[in-house]
Amino acid sequence: MSLENAPDEVKLAVDLIMLLENHDLPPETVLKALEIVTQDFESKVKAGCTHPTPLPPGEGM
Repeated sequence: MSLENAPDEVKLAVDLIMLLENHDLPPETVLKALEIVTQDFESKVKAGCTHPTPLPPGEGM
């Protein structure tokens, strides 16, 4: 299956893997960060959010 025909979650996963690997971080650090991201998005789902709220300018990467 080509990536262009893959589901959005697979495309996003591939993008995230590439981004994280390019930062050359220890896998343990990445996993801890992903736990935080998971908790954040799970709380958004519970709150009924359909789109993430953008960070204010200067608070992102």
